[in-house]
Amino acid sequence: MGRNAAYIHQYLYRGSPKVLSEDDRIALAEHLGIDENEVRHQAQPCPQTRSSRRARRVASATDDGPLEGFSKIAEIDVRASAGPGALLDGFEETKDVWYIPDAMIRHEFRARAGDLRIITIDGDSMGPELSSGDRIMVDTSQRVPVPPGIFVIWDGMGIVAKRIEHILSSDPPKLRIMSVNPDYETYERDAEEVNVIGGVVWSARRH
Repeated sequence: MGRNAAYIHQYLYRGSPKVLSEDDRIALAEHLGIDENEVRHQAQPCPQTRSSRRARRVASATDDGPLEGFSKIAEIDVRASAGPGALLDGFEETKDVWYIPDAMIRHEFRARAGDLRIITIDGDSMGPELSSGDRIMVDTSQRVPVPPGIFVIWDGMGIVAKRIEHILSSDPPKLRIMSVNPDYETYERDAEEVNVIGGVVWSARRH
């Protein structure tokens, strides 16, 4: 069915969900070798308990429905290059969705869910702080590199994750673009040449 044992256990013993969806009912009937009407809901649904309501909220995430206390954050189908760069094309094409707790978004990221995107690092110029394959959370409302920090930018050649700082008293305004890896050189660009996509507020690494 594409469901785990807990889903069926909750349905049978806690009444969550109250009624199997048509896809689940058909899949279950095929697995049991019976007519789907034999597992069609007939009786009055069981009253919801506090535990069944909680289980229903968690189960709803597997149906791509609303999940109380969580927000959807899009993972974008582009690899943010921390090396030679990657093309900007397709930056807003979603390849997956993450459910992130609202409290984490407010208190840890200090951001709005609608401003957040998740992308993947490619390259070693930000290593060891950020390694190829790491996922980063980008707050697209952070478009000005003050104070300095790690930002995802379009530098005229590609999308890169770099440490960015404004060069004081520069006229016209300039940005210093730095790597963590000492094998990569620091360089400067006029601020108007650099499209700051957003600031990095979180990263995750698979071990």
